[in-house]
Amino acid sequence: MKDEKALRRSAYGFGVTLPVPFDEAVSRVKEALSREGFGVLAEIDVRATLEKRLGVDIGPYLILGACNPPLARQALAAEREIGLLLPCNIVVYGEGTGGTAVSIMDPEAALALTGNEAIAPLAAEVKAKLERVIGALAGDA
Repeated sequence: MKDEKALRRSAYGFGVTLPVPFDEAVSRVKEALSREGFGVLAEIDVRATLEKRLGVDIGPYLILGACNPPLARQALAAEREIGLLLPCNIVVYGEGTGGTAVSIMDPEAALALTGNEAIAPLAAEVKAKLERVIGALAGDA
C-alpha cells in the first residue's frame, strides 16, 4: 500500500480517511472495489436502522458486503462453512472533520478463524486486492 502515514491499521482491518463527502466516498469505494473484481452484495444503513429502532442519530454509517465471485467459489470449495465469514465487510462513515472514513476487514485475520491452512493463500490474495482498493482511495484523496 502507498503512503503508510495516510492509512490506518488494526488487528482486524485497515483503512483511510478521505477528504470528501460521504456519498462521494461511497461511490469511490464501489468503483475501486469493482476494479479489483468485487461487487457489493449488501448495503446496511446503520444510521437509518439505529434512528428507526432507537431514535438516535450516529451520522452516516454504511456497511458494504463485498464479494469477488471467483475467490468466494474457491473459498467455499476449501471450507464449506466459510460463508459464516463472508462477504468482506467495508465500513464507510462520516467523521466530525468533514471527511469520510473507509475501513476494510482484514481477510487474513478473519479467515484465520477457520484453522484451515488451505485458506491462507486465498486470504492473502483477497487481502492484497483489498489493500489495492485502499491504496487507490488514498491515492485519490
